[in-house]
Amino acid sequence: MSQKRILVVAAHPDDELLGAGATLAAHVKNGDLVEALILGEGIMSREQGNQEELKELQTQSEEAGKTIGFASVSFGSFPDNAFDTVALLLIAKEVEKKIAEFKPDTIYTHHGKDLNVDHRRTFEAVMTACRPCNADAPAEIFTFETLSSTEWQSKQEEPFRPNVYVNVENTIDQKIEAFKKYKSEIRDYPHSRSAEGLKILAQYRGLEAGLKFAEAFHLERSIKKDSV
Repeated sequence: MSQKRILVVAAHPDDELLGAGATLAAHVKNGDLVEALILGEGIMSREQGNQEELKELQTQSEEAGKTIGFASVSFGSFPDNAFDTVALLLIAKEVEKKIAEFKPDTIYTHHGKDLNVDHRRTFEAVMTACRPCNADAPAEIFTFETLSSTEWQSKQEEPFRPNVYVNVENTIDQKIEAFKKYKSEIRDYPHSRSAEGLKILAQYRGLEAGLKFAEAFHLERSIKKDSV
């Protein structure tokens, strides 16, 4: 089986693991090349956020990526929790640049109706950058749910509707161990962004699919480039 090139595009450090960490670890185990693009300066919108803390957060992200097996983690510099103050074109160009460089077969990114505005803008930027007229656009685009954003959105909004389930029984513990590298981001249960929260969601998604543990995704687009 040929090696696939997998890109996860996330708004903040830790989103890449919350949304797809166990699936990305499974890709690595299958011999695929996995890279992460994190667009925003996570932590800077907090009261005492500063450049030193941001640098530490990015170091934690790199350590978490090593635990999963990422080939690289790239960082953008868009303002934390303020992507809506930046022209969408600028964010899309950042994604386009990474796509042109890496040429992914598959992209994982945020659900387009998350509570967090940066998540929503990331989704829009990915879909803009991945217009089919872009020769480097991936054949597949999946969106994921992000604990402490997707489930906190108003229930009047369009909910996350998974239609793809990945068996992560063999990698859920690796995801949790990687997430523990984010010492500044992990919370105590019953906060959803906790080790227990990650496992509970994987168990719940597993129940939906007859699996012990699963990560759930929505397939936004799949292009079969080879004629049948």
